[in-house]
Formats: sequence, structure tokens, C-alpha cells
Amino acid sequence: MAQAMQPKVPKTTGSLFATDHRPHPLQDILIWVTAVLGVTAFISSMFYNLHLLSSWTGLIGILTGLYSQFVSVTTHERFATLMGLGSAAVGFYLGMAHGGLFGGVLG
Repeated sequence: MAQAMQPKVPKTTGSLFATDHRPHPLQDILIWVTAVLGVTAFISSMFYNLHLLSSWTGLIGILTGLYSQFVSVTTHERFATLMGLGSAAVGFYLGMAHGGLFGGVLG
């Protein structure tokens, strides 16, 4: 009878963004990669001469963020991915405005 009264505790603790108490290692890695690429693209886009860095990291961050949105399971994962995806997009567009992906390198 005592076992029936105890609350059901999940066996795995899950991750920071998983509200279903299950581990999502792929989604966690994609969130962090998107966030790092997004912050790098956003900060480097503030400097005119770093347009190659900001445009390429922004582009890779956008692609990583879109795939992360596709495979995400919980709302917290989608929200965290969207923050990185937005900063990667802003960094990409400012990098494109400052010279683009190949500005000055190919000609």
C-alpha cells in the first residue's frame, strides 16, 4: 500500500530545456550551437571589417537554428532556439550589408 501512495518520480532528470523530464541531447547541442553562432554573428556584425565572420556564422547559425526548430520537442527548446536564430539572422543580414559572404575576397 505504501508504494501506491508515493508520487511518481521520473528516473532521468532531463535537461534544462526539457519540460517532459526526458533527456534530449541532440536538441540541447543544437540549442547551444545556435546560441553561440548567433551571439558571435551578432557581436561581430557591429564591426564593419568583420563582415566575413558575421555573415558566415550568421548563415550557419540560421541553418542550425532551423534544423533545431524542426527537431525540437518542447516549447522551452523552441524558445531558446528562436533567441539564437534571431541573433544569427540579425548578424547575417548586417554582415551581408557590410560586404557579404565573399566581399573583397573573390574580386
